[in-house]
Amino acid sequence: MLYRSIGKTGMSASIIGLGTEHLDRKPYQLCQEVIDAALEAGINIMDLFMPGTAVRENIGRALKGRRTKVLIQGHIGSVEKNGQYHRTRDVAVCRQYFENLLRSLNTDYIDFGMMYFVDTEEDYKGVFETEYIDYVLKLKEEGKIRAIGVSSHNPKTAAKVVETGLIDLLMFALNPAYDMLSADISLEDAMEGKLDPSQYETINPDRYYLYKLCESRGVAITTMKTLGAGKLLSPDFSPFQKPLTAAQCIHYALTRPAVVSTLIGCSTKEHVLEAVSYLSLSDEAKDFSEIIKAGRGSLSGQCMYCNHCLPCPAEIDIAATLRLLDIALLDASSISEGVRQQYNDLQHTAAACIECGNCEERCPFDVPVIEHMHRAVELFGN
Repeated sequence: MLYRSIGKTGMSASIIGLGTEHLDRKPYQLCQEVIDAALEAGINIMDLFMPGTAVRENIGRALKGRRTKVLIQGHIGSVEKNGQYHRTRDVAVCRQYFENLLRSLNTDYIDFGMMYFVDTEEDYKGVFETEYIDYVLKLKEEGKIRAIGVSSHNPKTAAKVVETGLIDLLMFALNPAYDMLSADISLEDAMEGKLDPSQYETINPDRYYLYKLCESRGVAITTMKTLGAGKLLSPDFSPFQKPLTAAQCIHYALTRPAVVSTLIGCSTKEHVLEAVSYLSLSDEAKDFSEIIKAGRGSLSGQCMYCNHCLPCPAEIDIAATLRLLDIALLDASSISEGVRQQYNDLQHTAAACIECGNCEERCPFDVPVIEHMHRAVELFGN
C-alpha cells in the first residue's frame, strides 16, 4: 500500500480507502469480511456517513482491538428522519447522533469530524452562521475529533469553505466525467439515466480551481463517486466513447492536486481486492488519457498530469512540476510555503529543462511544456 500525508494534520492515508455505504443494512459477517480484507490490504482510512445504529455497531465490532489502525471520517449532521438519511444543523440532534457514533464504535474519538453535505449557500450559512460551527470546534478542542473536514459536491461552495481556513480535509465527488461536466448541470441530474455527451465540455474551471486551492492551503481531498456510482465502468452510461476501468478512474483521481485517498465503496471482500489491485497494475493499465481525450469538448493545452510526456532526458517530473505551477498561478504574487517547498524538493526543477521538445511531441493534450517550464523558473526562481 502507498500512503499520502493528510495536509498539516500529521496523519497519512492509504491511497485506496474504504467507503462503507454498501455495508448498511447488511449482516455483521459481511461487514467483518470487508473490513478484515481492507485492513489486511493496508487500507487505513474509511468513511462512515450512515446514521443508522446497526451499521455503526457492526463496524465498531469488526474494528474491535484494531481501532488505532484506521482513520475514521465520521459525519456531523447525518441523521435519520422517517427511516431515511437526512441532514440537520440542529446541535442537539447532531450531538445525539455523534455520541451514538462514538458509543457504537467503542471509541472516545474519531479522526475527522466531517461537516455533512455542504453544497448550497443555505448549507454554508447553516454551518458557519449558526451554533453548529461552535459545536464542531468544541469537539476538536475536547479531542473528540482530531481534525475538521467537510463533505461537498459543489466546487464553489467547497472553495468557500476551504477559504475559511477551518478545515483540514475535504471529501469531494471527483471523477473525469464530473470534471468535464457543464457547470449548469447538477451531478444528480447527470447520473440519472444515460449520461448525455452534449452536457460535457472541457475541464470545469471551478472544479480545477478548487483542487489547486486545496493544495495551496494544505487541505487534503478524499474522493467519493470515484467510479461515478459504477456508471463510468458501463458502456451504456459512460459519457466517453468507451467505458473506463476502475483502475483508470482511481488513477485519474489520484493525479489531481491535493487528493490523498480514493474512497471506494465495497460490499464484498472481492471488491476490496479489486480496488487494491490498482497498486500492482502497469502504467499502461492505469492510463486514462486516450479515453477522456476522445470525449466531447477540447482538452487541448491543459495538463492532465498523465505523464505521457516522459521520459525526460533531464529527468524532470513534468507532471509534478506543472501541477505545482498550476497551483502557484492561483496567486503568483504570494506562493504558499508548502507549494514552494514541494517544488524545491523535486529532484530536478524546471531550470534543468534542455528544451528538447520530446515532451511536447508525446503529449496527447498539446501542452506547451517548454513555455510552462520557463514560467515555473520565473515564479519559483529555479
